Amino acid sequence: MRLNHVTLAVTDVEASADFYRRLGLTQIVASYPEYARFVAAEGDTTLSLKSVETPQDSRPRDSASIHFEVQDVDRTVEELRAAGFELACEPVDQPYLWREAILLDPDGYRIFVYNAGRNRLDPPWRLPSQPPDG
Repeated sequence: MRLNHVTLAVTDVEASADFYRRLGLTQIVASYPEYARFVAAEGDTTLSLKSVETPQDSRPRDSASIHFEVQDVDRTVEELRAAGFELACEPVDQPYLWREAILLDPDGYRIFVYNAGRNRLDPPWRLPSQPPDG
């Protein structure tokens, strides 16, 4: 199974679309005011924005987050600041061995800019590989 697509419920599709275009995603659908869709700058993962009357239909805003993997978190943060983005959390080395910074989209979704290196898929605490059934 391959993760292909994420949809976020947002209160203003056009404002959120502007935010994600500024982040570097390529917009491929603009059905305002109800819907917008983007493709990631690298790979083919897509993100959709769907209009709702209240953010997250009153669910906690931390119910979803988006993670963008970059080579250099600090350099990327400098570029984001220069483009007018504000950070919710400065770059920090996490105990799970990722370096990450956080910004918020217009509806308060947490957007992580991170680098995990080999620890993304192979952290020291990874479960041992299981032999194939057979």
